[in-house]
Amino acid sequence: MITFSELGLDEKLVKATDALGFVNPTTIQEKAIPILLSGTTDMIGLAQTGTGKTAAFGLPLLQLVDEKQRNAQALVICPTRELCMQIVTEIELFKKFMPGMNVVAVYGGTSISMQIRDIKRGVQIVVATPGRLIDLIERKAINLEEIKYVVLDEADEMLNMGFQEDIEFILQNTPKKESTWLFSATMPPEIRKVSKKYMNNPQEVTVGKMNTANKNIDHQYFVTQSQHRYETLKRLIDFNPGMYGIIFTRTKMDAQDIASKLTREGYDIDALHGDLSQPQRDKVMQSFRDKTLQLLIATDVAARGIDVKEITHVINYELPDDTEVYTHRSGRTGRAGSTGICMSIVHARETFKLRSIERLIQSTILKSEVPTGKDVCRKQFYHFMDKLLKVDISHGNYDSYLPMLEEKFADVTKEEILKRVAATEFDRFLKYYENSEDLNLREQRRGDRREIGNDRGNDRGRQRIDSSRDGSRGRERGSSENSGGGNTTRLFVNLGTKDGFYKSSFLQFVLDMSDLKKEVLGRIDMKEMNSWVEIDKGYAGQMIKAVDGKSYKGRRIRMNDANSR
Repeated sequence: MITFSELGLDEKLVKATDALGFVNPTTIQEKAIPILLSGTTDMIGLAQTGTGKTAAFGLPLLQLVDEKQRNAQALVICPTRELCMQIVTEIELFKKFMPGMNVVAVYGGTSISMQIRDIKRGVQIVVATPGRLIDLIERKAINLEEIKYVVLDEADEMLNMGFQEDIEFILQNTPKKESTWLFSATMPPEIRKVSKKYMNNPQEVTVGKMNTANKNIDHQYFVTQSQHRYETLKRLIDFNPGMYGIIFTRTKMDAQDIASKLTREGYDIDALHGDLSQPQRDKVMQSFRDKTLQLLIATDVAARGIDVKEITHVINYELPDDTEVYTHRSGRTGRAGSTGICMSIVHARETFKLRSIERLIQSTILKSEVPTGKDVCRKQFYHFMDKLLKVDISHGNYDSYLPMLEEKFADVTKEEILKRVAATEFDRFLKYYENSEDLNLREQRRGDRREIGNDRGNDRGRQRIDSSRDGSRGRERGSSENSGGGNTTRLFVNLGTKDGFYKSSFLQFVLDMSDLKKEVLGRIDMKEMNSWVEIDKGYAGQMIKAVDGKSYKGRRIRMNDANSR
């Protein structure tokens, strides 16, 4: 196998990789590093999360930038503050023997004045989220005139989050760049469009089949009624006592609600969502990495950029709306050669989505039974016995207590002692699951693997109906833009660009407040002081109720139907 020293890297960098115990590069590193070291070649790297992309671009950046110059020469743009910090942490490890090299993280949710101070002290590599970087550009706190290398990491995620305009603005403000490197897990048309516009004959490096799932992941789904999702989730957690995982929800409200319920019932769990401040987010993530928390419950946006090893399970509390998101979720487990399990809780009406996901990931998602109460108790009991037998008793002075124990239990049989130990540990479980119901949906068998295999035509029919509905919704929006009619209405809100918003950040802001999906929104018109949001009429009331009367930076928000003004 090839080693880092054979890729053309500087001696200091090879020394750093050796010190970290890295001898052989991953596939993306092996393919990308020699290309990027030229410094003048644009490149598109297509690889899944967890394949070593940060080192693939981080090591070449450290070699190409001039350590003696104290101005920003390289720019890494990524979708979330979590990923931003993660990238900086990894690059810091690689620059161990380059004392003059400075890397600064620039992201929202923390003091901008401190980040400006760090930049002014001198920096060669800036790692940034789009919104905060644009803020710094407009404050003239950062000069991108001398940027030679631009990296777009997790480009598909940035476009999914609505950052396309921001990315294009940033690329337009780096006129002297010598090369642009784009890394992505998928290649949607929007990325092709950006690459054609801002990249010059980029070399394309692909690792594995795009969108295919990690072969080390076991994919399972459980069919239950919607009102039984929470109980099913609890049962899956209890049936896997060694679980260390992430539970994905669609909304921050679900994430917080489920985390609160499970915490009250004694589970070591916390939530990660957009309402958390940066210190709160850091505290949650540190507890999860330290395994103080057994489980993390997160929304897709909040979880982007999380890279925690040894995750055993990923649970989809609900399937994502976008099938490609399933790949990102499941990819949090089964890393670095380990195995993992991805579980999805679905209703019978959602099983057709699984067929689409299977085609995307090129892997089978197996139907599994929600464990019965007896199954859970039995599994917990076996886990407890194994744990009991593995307890290390070599360090305590337990022999001195034996005479006392023997005297105390002289009239108690071995069998009775074992029963009392079991009762002490399992009384709560046994009572809770004593009369528990079967949560499997058995009345409707269409979700069963055998029948779906014979009824794919019906699945395709349902998908065509869904797509036609999406198309008609799009046509309704289009007609309403032109005529002011249709199924949409326009909402007025007294927030605009003067409040620091761009379309993408404003979109994320109103979606987070209302817990609506972006599909219900249409065109957004932003002015300096006000904005107008087009929305499906059926969701207008929910949006107004969630936003109107709230405050933003000490200012009271007003939102109402523009047609009734």
